[in-house]
Amino acid sequence: MGYVDEVIERVIAKNPGEPEFHQAVKEVLESLRPVVEANEEVYRREALLERITEPDRQIKFRVPWVDDKGQVQVNVGYRVQFNNAIGPYKGGLRLHPSVNIGIIKFLGFEQIFKNSLTSLPIGGGKGGSDFDPKGKSDREVMAFCQSYMTELGKYIGADVDVPAGDIGTGAREIGYMFGQYKRIQGMFEGVLTGKGLTYGGSLGRTQATGYGLLYLTNEMLKCNGIELAGKTVCVSGSGNVATYAVEKAQQLGAKVVTVSDSTGWVYDPDGIDVAALKEIKEVKRARLTEYKNYRPNSEYHEGRGVWSVKCDVALPCATQNELLLEDAKMLVANGCIAVAEGANMPTTLEATKYLQENKVLFAPGKAANAGGVATSALEMSQNSERLSWSFEEVDAKLQGIMVNIFHNLDDAARKYGHEGDYVVGANIAGFEKVATAMLAQGVC
Repeated sequence: MGYVDEVIERVIAKNPGEPEFHQAVKEVLESLRPVVEANEEVYRREALLERITEPDRQIKFRVPWVDDKGQVQVNVGYRVQFNNAIGPYKGGLRLHPSVNIGIIKFLGFEQIFKNSLTSLPIGGGKGGSDFDPKGKSDREVMAFCQSYMTELGKYIGADVDVPAGDIGTGAREIGYMFGQYKRIQGMFEGVLTGKGLTYGGSLGRTQATGYGLLYLTNEMLKCNGIELAGKTVCVSGSGNVATYAVEKAQQLGAKVVTVSDSTGWVYDPDGIDVAALKEIKEVKRARLTEYKNYRPNSEYHEGRGVWSVKCDVALPCATQNELLLEDAKMLVANGCIAVAEGANMPTTLEATKYLQENKVLFAPGKAANAGGVATSALEMSQNSERLSWSFEEVDAKLQGIMVNIFHNLDDAARKYGHEGDYVVGANIAGFEKVATAMLAQGVC
């Protein structure tokens, strides 16, 4: 049995009941075989793969808070600090009922390589809670966030661990958490990113993940002799990533015809109305059932179905494992030429392999959705320098970072004989930098 297989087997045995984490480790390590086999003696001796798949620490804690009826509620909070070989831990806080330690570990593990790909000095981490902010009043959300940060604040800092937003954690939640951290610690520091513009936030952060996804997708298509302009695009999700992916895709000349939420999806043959989408999701915090009130010619369907629509480019921007093998088969049958992941691991391993086998260009999330964390790192830089850059400056830096990410993963794939396999390229490009830093720092 090879070194990669031994480590995968060990991870599964040591972490039972964590299928998402198993999936992430298997996907990454399988694609690292070329570089691991070229350096196996050193990596085995230094137990490099064992160290990179074991978090530095896993923090789990109780989060008690009082609802509007005076009832005490109890949630579970998490923070996994995975690897800080190249910089402070960096990764979002997910607030969703599905959150458990396995999901947080999968996200934190992926974050190591995503952050490395940005070429910025940030390590990998992730956190969150099974708290659901949907349907809660502002006061209830504040009560939860303050309780959560009271415990989390013991383990983070501007040069230690800098969390950010994620699913369920937007500007409101970040504001409440930052206020509580400042109150407890008695200092104003850039301990969170995604902050409001009046207290250290960065212009462009809201748009960053969605815009970055399109900058990388556009570069991938261009390098394969394809123009994005004039193409039909299907997007899943209707949160921050999806909304700004739709906006940038249409700015670049493509037509986006779908969005979705947890209850259903919309097909708009005339192209998604971004202003209506923002009104429904960002202002009203409502369901997509309302979209037809704005665009009578659109169709609303309950359940899943986005990937049944004929498109040239598919951008899964909702959640993990949302694009299944049968979805991949529909995309291929309908002539889809490219898939780029806006969410974290939204495509199953089987679906990814099917797409690649059928010559669909495939950009994995750790590369394609790195724009958010890249701009978070730019926010950290601005906080450290007590500066605030213009939107144009941030956007230009973001575009440069995303274009460089594509070329780095493209070069890595070519170097190890896997030209066109951007999953292998992204994992190797991200891994090599972290591995070099870990070896240089000794056994720690």
